[in-house]
Amino acid sequence: MTSLAFGSPLRDRVLEKLGFAAAPPPDLAGLAALYARWCQRVPFDNVRKLIHLRSGTPGPLPGDAAADFFGAWLAQGTGGTCWAGSGALCALLESLGFAARRGIATMLVAPDLPPNHGTVSVQLEGASWLVDASMSHGEPLRLDPARETTVAHAAWGVVARPLAGTWIVRLRAPHRLDGIDCRIESLAGSAAEFAVLHERTRSWSPFNYSLYLRVLRDDRVIGAAFGQRVEIRDSGAAVVTPLDVPGRLRLLEEAGFSAEIAARLPDDLPLPSPPGSRSAERAQ
Repeated sequence: MTSLAFGSPLRDRVLEKLGFAAAPPPDLAGLAALYARWCQRVPFDNVRKLIHLRSGTPGPLPGDAAADFFGAWLAQGTGGTCWAGSGALCALLESLGFAARRGIATMLVAPDLPPNHGTVSVQLEGASWLVDASMSHGEPLRLDPARETTVAHAAWGVVARPLAGTWIVRLRAPHRLDGIDCRIESLAGSAAEFAVLHERTRSWSPFNYSLYLRVLRDDRVIGAAFGQRVEIRDSGAAVVTPLDVPGRLRLLEEAGFSAEIAARLPDDLPLPSPPGSRSAERAQ
């Protein structure tokens, strides 16, 4: 039973919007069905976070509680960044009887970074299965301590390789089409840890300044990153085009966002250097 405020009436509405007439069983087939629909219907995005930060609204960051995340998704089509999306997915899985756990990871955009990514795993059939709410890899990825495993898809495929008792997951992101590594630090994170790490992103995050979006559509990935629309096609080819304001609104509509929330999205701002970096020190 999840400790988050996420009761069965809300869960049933979420399942209905995901396309389920009945709750999927807590087995591997049920997990695969639920995660596939999640990836096609629940975006990884920073729309509500940008609105929240730019307005100076007090209180927790949007989506920090599963009930808030899903209420906004049902009403407006929004998702969230990794801590919000992974927390919500974990709560949904727990409510359906899955042995789901929050995971702590690091997107290795630079060496020696502290953990900066939240993920989700499920224990099934004696194995750990990754179902990352941000990577949106379409099907559960088995984390095998002895061998490399893959989700083989030209648009959203990922590869996990074991390394010193943990795993490195290689993915393509809208802002890193050449690929980026994510190191799984722990598969035993808690809701309290997620809340703390989510709050730390308030002062600086690459997702605090301009629209970022990733969601699967049929056999494609569509998204936005730092002023560009990004589409990864089923051939693996990526198409990147500048994203003006009308194009941004069209993209959000295509991704399932309400016109009301799309109209509230603030203008993009340039990405400043991370605090404490050499470039930030030179700018002072």
